[in-house]
Amino acid sequence: MKGIHPLAQLLLRLALGIGFLLPVMDRIGWLGAPGAKGVAWGNWNNFVAYTHTLVPYVNLATASFLGLMATAGEAIFAIMLIIGYKTRMAAYGSFALTLIFALSMLFFADYRAPFTYAVFVVSFSSLLLAAAPGYPWSIDAKR
Repeated sequence: MKGIHPLAQLLLRLALGIGFLLPVMDRIGWLGAPGAKGVAWGNWNNFVAYTHTLVPYVNLATASFLGLMATAGEAIFAIMLIIGYKTRMAAYGSFALTLIFALSMLFFADYRAPFTYAVFVVSFSSLLLAAAPGYPWSIDAKR
């Protein structure tokens, strides 16, 4: 890979990975209490209530399970992207997860929400990362 591509894929991996880790930390209260500056949820119950607004066609217990699965996916994809392990697979997973999230926001929240919070940008950036020819500065590059 010549030119800017090696640096661009590294920065994109880091941005996506950190962008997944911070909301996960928020959901489990590591970024502060509910209502604190910069805290979206502050605890799991607030996150589940929000998740239920995006999947109103299921009961609260199912919304909690879906939120747990999404959170686990985000945490796993974050680590994989940051260290560059099975990057292509993580990028495709990130694309699918965020596309589902964006479409849920589009249909069940304010139609502007996935654009205001750049969820489609994250989703399609993940797809672009999956299409990269290689991943220098990663575990994948050492294999």
